[in-house]
Amino acid sequence: MAEKIAAYRFERLDQTLSQLNREDCAIIAGGTDVMVLHKSGRGVPLKIPKPIVFIDHLSELKQIYQNQKDLHIGACCTYSELLEHPLIPGSLKKAIQTIAAPAIRNRGTLGGNICNASPAGDTLPLLYVYNAKLLLRSINGERTARISDFIQGPRRIQRFHNEIVAEIILPSILEEDSQVVFEKVGNRNADAIAKVSFAGFIKISKDRIDDIRLAFGAVGPTMVRSLDIEKMLVGKPIPLADADIATIVAAFEKIIRPIDDQRSTADYRKTVALNLLRYFLNQKHDQTNSFS
Repeated sequence: MAEKIAAYRFERLDQTLSQLNREDCAIIAGGTDVMVLHKSGRGVPLKIPKPIVFIDHLSELKQIYQNQKDLHIGACCTYSELLEHPLIPGSLKKAIQTIAAPAIRNRGTLGGNICNASPAGDTLPLLYVYNAKLLLRSINGERTARISDFIQGPRRIQRFHNEIVAEIILPSILEEDSQVVFEKVGNRNADAIAKVSFAGFIKISKDRIDDIRLAFGAVGPTMVRSLDIEKMLVGKPIPLADADIATIVAAFEKIIRPIDDQRSTADYRKTVALNLLRYFLNQKHDQTNSFS
């Protein structure tokens, strides 16, 4: 007889948080990553070593709203719901459209993509250049954490067992003078795990770079981003000089350390990542164009 798994599905968030405070549980929203991670052989029941708490239905975790220029996204909003919402930026929708198939997008959540902490997570490069913050809640209150601090390695996150990621906050994302791009390289345009992904954010003021952020996925244990390298470009005139572009590409070449696996080779990943960076830096960004 298959071993029984204890499972909880509370009506309210406060009830859920109380249970998490009493017992270390596996949290399931869409379950699209958890089910794969814990699958067994054919015909063998799923093996999850902890009791399960379902949170996908909690209304407190499914809100999307604007607070001044910040965008707040409930962690349990599904990808399909994000695609339909008018406040979600086009660049994030572009990333979501490359995730799996519609059936997965109907179940998978943005919070789940973050907590899975895969180096190839499709939304993560964008969330890094958005300077995303996470709002975590427990019975003790709430705290915020930068996504770059929260994700510590492949499937390693800075979350206490009694906490839930409640919201993803994109600071000042609704400013109209920024441009954001996202590119993903895989075997197909969608329904494929990324071999390489790239996100770039740029803000131009008086034909000079006022702010720039660059992040790469699937080329390291976590997203690759360097504040020090980005600072080298602030104040530079647009279009960038060839020498400036070469300097930035060379700097990233030293910190991009991909691996060989069944999807691709390290050499291919590094070459493609640097080509995506070079292409982005070569663009004649117009300060009158907002991101889409």
